[in-house]
Amino acid sequence: MSDSRSGFADLGLPEVLLAAIARQGFQEPSPIQAQAIPLLLDGHDLLGQAQTGTGKTAAFALPLLARLDASLRQPQMLILAPTRELAIQVAKACEEFAQGIKGLKVLPIYGGGEYRTQLKGLRDGAQVIVGTPGRVMDHIERGSLNLNNLQAMVLDEADEMLRMGFIDDVKWVLERTPDDCQLALFSATMPPVIRKVADQHLKNPKLVRIDNGVGATAGTSIRQRYWPVAGLNKLDALCRILEAEEHDAIIVFVRTKQATLELAEQLNRRNLRAEALNGDIPQQQREKTVQRLKDKRFDLLIATDVVARGLDVARITHVINYDMPGDPEAYVHRIGRTGRAGREGDAILFVSRREQHVLRQIERTTRQAIEKMTLPSVDDLNAKRIARFQEQLTALLEGNSQDETRALVNQLRDSMEVSDNDMATALAVMMFKREPLILKEPKMVKETRSRREPAHAAGGRRDDRPSRGNKGKSDKVMRSYRIQVGHDHGVKPGNIVGAIANEAKLPSRLIGPIKIHQDHSTVDLPEDLSPRQLHVIRTARVCQRSLDLEAV
Repeated sequence: MSDSRSGFADLGLPEVLLAAIARQGFQEPSPIQAQAIPLLLDGHDLLGQAQTGTGKTAAFALPLLARLDASLRQPQMLILAPTRELAIQVAKACEEFAQGIKGLKVLPIYGGGEYRTQLKGLRDGAQVIVGTPGRVMDHIERGSLNLNNLQAMVLDEADEMLRMGFIDDVKWVLERTPDDCQLALFSATMPPVIRKVADQHLKNPKLVRIDNGVGATAGTSIRQRYWPVAGLNKLDALCRILEAEEHDAIIVFVRTKQATLELAEQLNRRNLRAEALNGDIPQQQREKTVQRLKDKRFDLLIATDVVARGLDVARITHVINYDMPGDPEAYVHRIGRTGRAGREGDAILFVSRREQHVLRQIERTTRQAIEKMTLPSVDDLNAKRIARFQEQLTALLEGNSQDETRALVNQLRDSMEVSDNDMATALAVMMFKREPLILKEPKMVKETRSRREPAHAAGGRRDDRPSRGNKGKSDKVMRSYRIQVGHDHGVKPGNIVGAIANEAKLPSRLIGPIKIHQDHSTVDLPEDLSPRQLHVIRTARVCQRSLDLEAV
């Protein structure tokens, strides 16, 4: 018998589940599994506080599956999860654990899924139901989900359900469970509302708290750092980090659905493979995107909080909080996408000056200091690039298939009457024409103003294209964008205004302040621009250069 079987066998699990554990290659039970499994096997209600990625799905699924009657074709176990992604993940785990239990069926039910498939699964007698609160309520009200024979109910990631506004739905479902139903509540953090739910519905629960609770929700396996947003726009900073850090797959969290699309497009234009994941993308396509990430078809997933819940992708080495999370609990759940199952991970948080108080709040809530990081310098990146280029050249020179190419290059060199050094240099320039090998330090210049523009009082505007006061003032919410044209290219504010107004059919009064820097400029535009307008501005040309619009 393997060590993994004996380790779990000591917890009292039946042979059929021990075989499933062995098939999945589990070694030893994690702390949450070692503590929770015996308690749930004994029929106790349980209150568990543990981070995502600590093995809590197995901690509740294994013992509760062991207590089910596979011959009874009625719902006996209900698991509530905050998102469809997590529901799908938990259902899949339960199916894998229950492979050897003849007649036991697991059914995920969630919004966006096919009703007919869910109704058929319920009619066919699925014993384990994993669902989101809203869809579970819907089936209960329809009469398609009967809880009369329910033996156990699990609230998975209860704090996330609270944060997403589902807590009243959760209470509604709890009130409809049988009096003798065994209850288990798991949460990474324990806000007062969650404690109140536990007090009201759990009967003499056993408490399992791993790694001193919230203070270790980030886990000792996750290195946490923050970068104070200053002196460089966020996109450039992100690209530096991506180039400097040794990484596999990365999740980059942003605040809005539109931001996932914009950032993914910007990264792809910089030859970085990125895809977006947000709530507007159909469920089937989202599942394909996650599978593509697992299959290493791309490396950067740009996501919102909600759709990333339940993601369990082993190759995720980094979580980057490009936009600040709404609260400390959201931060805990975000970074839980890496450092899972004992693996190491990195979490990086972008913090603007006005968001410093949120950083301190996160540190207080998690009881962990987050270290300040220094972005790699241009010299650092250039050194890495040159070393990588040298490795590639060395590998090519050591190869045995260079004869034909060498003969062609020698022929061209002789016909052009140039030296070996000049020929090699010209070929290198051609190779790096699209993306230069050597980066230049970005130069920032003081914002300039016209000689006719009077000096402003303290707090006044000093933009290259200043505000026109209240004349034609718009109440629209504005957003800052970067465009790839600046002083080096001879651009003037009027060139930019004309191009944007003409191409996007946008009244000039809706074009905000413009600041011209050495190699780029920034411009404020309405936040509600349509995708078509963003596209035509992005591809517009000024001073013989594409604007290549990027949100800042």
